Amino acid sequence: MASKTSKIESLHGQALKDAKILAIELKDDGIIPNSKLPLLLYQGVIALSENDPAHIFEELFEENGWGDSWRNGIYSYHHYHSTAHEVLGIYRGSAKVQLGGEQGTIQNVRAGDVIVIPAGVAHKNLGSSDDFGVLGAYPKGHDWDMNYGKPGERPRADQNIARVSLPKMDPVFGKNGPLADKWRA
Repeated sequence: MASKTSKIESLHGQALKDAKILAIELKDDGIIPNSKLPLLLYQGVIALSENDPAHIFEELFEENGWGDSWRNGIYSYHHYHSTAHEVLGIYRGSAKVQLGGEQGTIQNVRAGDVIVIPAGVAHKNLGSSDDFGVLGAYPKGHDWDMNYGKPGERPRADQNIARVSLPKMDPVFGKNGPLADKWRA
């Protein structure tokens, strides 16, 4: 049986060197606050196995300080979290996702992609394959809430977002990952 250290090193070895990393800035549109921090989209960052591909994301995110994970999909309506950042690992299938609200960007995601969503950034599934699967997680110590861009959510949501601390580690690459470089306070 492999030790935990060698198992985690093996997981990190699955991060692909030629992954495309996009930093997408999404401005406050008056309804959705979005964030001064860019949304990060890591395209093709993880090579997934056929046997329980979500488990790869669970272990990798957990090792890098992102926990409270869940498996499901992405809601088909705009929503955001004002009290926590979120990471989504696409472990199966594909989807068209709108990020940042009605005026935001539309991205196609597929198995092996990771989306790192700053607190305040809306996300919505515009359509997905029947087998679409996502594993989500949050930085340890951060509880998440739900917001929908409804009247009355702000300024409380804005105040919450301002208090959310930066994660200690990138959910995929750890201490020296792109998050540390792109998410400077």
